[in-house]
Amino acid sequence: MASTLHAEIHEQPEVIRRLLDAESAHASEIGRALAMRDIRHVLIAARGTSDNAARYGQYLFGALNQLAVGLATPSLFTLYQRPPKLESALVIGISQSGQSPDIVGVIDEAQRQGATTIAITNDPQSPLAAQSQHVIELHAGEERAVAATKTYSASLAALALLSISMAQIDDHAGVLASIPEAMQLALQAEEPARAAAQRLAAHQRCVVLGRGFNYSTTFEIALKLKELTYIIAEPYSSADFKHGPIAMIEQGFPVVAIAVGDTVRDELIDLAYKVHERGASLTVLGDNESLRIVDAAWLPVPPNVPEWLSPLVAIVPGQLLAYHTTVARGFDPDQPRAIQKVTLTR
Repeated sequence: MASTLHAEIHEQPEVIRRLLDAESAHASEIGRALAMRDIRHVLIAARGTSDNAARYGQYLFGALNQLAVGLATPSLFTLYQRPPKLESALVIGISQSGQSPDIVGVIDEAQRQGATTIAITNDPQSPLAAQSQHVIELHAGEERAVAATKTYSASLAALALLSISMAQIDDHAGVLASIPEAMQLALQAEEPARAAAQRLAAHQRCVVLGRGFNYSTTFEIALKLKELTYIIAEPYSSADFKHGPIAMIEQGFPVVAIAVGDTVRDELIDLAYKVHERGASLTVLGDNESLRIVDAAWLPVPPNVPEWLSPLVAIVPGQLLAYHTTVARGFDPDQPRAIQKVTLTR
């Protein structure tokens, strides 16, 4: 039976192409408007999958725009009613539905304090969009599967488009335009992901390791494994993992490592070898085939993608791994238990 989730994973190159075509000129206008403001730091409000996109934003705005970036704590705004001071802040709300009251609450308070606000959402008519000064629409079309895939990658692309518009780095726009093609190549990891899923499906727990720009990918793959396969998947920075959690590794313990990007690749491969020697059942998402580890499952990530854009590409094999593990465990990837498409948190 055809899966909606599987189809939406494969839609992603076209979704990103459509978003860039529709929003590039608009993002440039937003970038020029923000240049007139004294932006000192960025605060991003999000939940769930969108919160993992926000983690990408932390690295992106930090590296390309040299801005300090924080993730909002919406409960301070809604439950405790003790919001932080937001002068000189750019406040971004990310929500595929734009419905979550606590994310809307952060934007509403930011507006009250005079901060600049931007909504990144798939619904330009949503409450989040209505409360924000600027809106970047995801143009993902209806996402029918409960687990978000194309709206996640579209959120990453929207953040990248916003960042380069703010930084006014013209050559980066051309590089971003090449990403849909790289994502199409990433879909060739289908069969390796299916094979790796057969090994992972027998387990009830695993860890996912990454660092740098793909720290966000680490969290998103772990989330997809938890919500679709019900495996207890814990995400870790490779640096943090060495500070204690590595003690969990024993014979057969499953580890997924994201070894992508010139800055962090060698460190992740080195750690992958260490856990492999301790008996881990290893799956590596890697962009350098020459570093492939014997007896480890290898999910190819297209090479030569700039590291700051690699999360858009690296997430695709991770989504395929989660999808095929779900099927291998006998679960319905379109109807994960106990969750629904829109969650209204306060």
